[in-house]
Amino acid sequence: MWKPNQTGPTAPAPIPEPTTRPIPTPPPVVEPVNRAPISAGDQATIGKGLLVKGEITGSESLYIDGKVEGSINLPGNRVTVGRNGQVAASIIAREIVVLGKIRGNVSASDRVDIRAEGSLSGDVAAARISIEDGAFFKGGIDIRKPEGKAAGAPEAPKSA
Repeated sequence: MWKPNQTGPTAPAPIPEPTTRPIPTPPPVVEPVNRAPISAGDQATIGKGLLVKGEITGSESLYIDGKVEGSINLPGNRVTVGRNGQVAASIIAREIVVLGKIRGNVSASDRVDIRAEGSLSGDVAAARISIEDGAFFKGGIDIRKPEGKAAGAPEAPKSA
C-alpha cells in the first residue's frame, strides 16, 4: 500500500494550464478641444436664412451671407459680404471684402476688395481698392490717404 510519507516513486506533477495574459489596450486618444474664450477680435456671422433690417454696430468683424438692409458701422473691423450675401446698406469699416452684392456707399479706412464674383453699386471711399477681373462695379471712387499718415505734408513745429 502506498502511504504518503513514504519515499519512492511519486505521482507525476500536474501540468500547469497555460496562462492567458490579457492583451493590454492602449489608452484612449484624447484630442485637445480648442474652446478659446470669444474675444472682440472674432467674427460674427449673418447666415443665409437671415434678413436684418436696421443699423448694425459693434466691435468685431462681420461675415454676411444673408440679407442686410440699413447701415453697417464697424470702424476698425472687417466686413465680408459672402457669395450669398445681399446688402442694401451704407458700410463703414476698416476693410470691406465683396464676394456677393452690395447696393450702397462704402467707406473703408484701409481697403475695399471686390472679388471676381462680387458686385458693388455705389460710391467707394478708401485708402486702397482692388477690383478683380469679372467683378461688377458702378459708382465713384475716392482714394483717401491712410488715416494718421499725411504723406508729403511736413509736420508743424511744436511750440514750447
